[in-house]
Amino acid sequence: MLQNQNSKTNDHNLILLRGLPGSGKSTLARILSERGKYPVHSVDAYFTDDLTGEYSFHFEKNHLAYKDCCTKTEASMQRSESKIFVDNTFVFDWEVAPYLALSKKYHYKIFVVTTEKYHTNANVHGITDDQILKMAARYKVKLTV
Repeated sequence: MLQNQNSKTNDHNLILLRGLPGSGKSTLARILSERGKYPVHSVDAYFTDDLTGEYSFHFEKNHLAYKDCCTKTEASMQRSESKIFVDNTFVFDWEVAPYLALSKKYHYKIFVVTTEKYHTNANVHGITDDQILKMAARYKVKLTV
C-alpha cells in the first residue's frame, strides 16, 4: 500500500518550459499537454484576449500577470492534475522560485525544459531582436549534480 501512495505522488509533474521569446515554448506546451488534456499556464495568457486571441502586453500589469499564472498553477495543483505545464521565459531565478515552492508544497516533481530556436518562425509578441539579445545576455542555465 505504501508503494502505491509513493507512486501516486510521483505521478504529479510540474513542467516549466523556459526560453527566449519566439523559441517555441507555447507551441511545445500545447503539444506536450496533448492539446489541452493537461493544463498550460503562462504569463502571456493574462495579456491575451480570450475571445479574439489578440495579445496586448502592458508592462505596468506584468506583476499581475505573474501572480495570475502562479495562482492558476496552484489551482491546478489543488485539483491534483497529474501534469501541469507553465511556459514563460524564466530568465531570472525569482521567476522560477514560486513554482519551486508550489512543487514542494503540493509534492510535485518539477522539470525545467529549455527551448531553443532552431526554426524560422518569428516571436508573435513583437519583441525586437535587440530586446531578445538583452534577455539572452541575462539568461543562465543551471546545471547541477
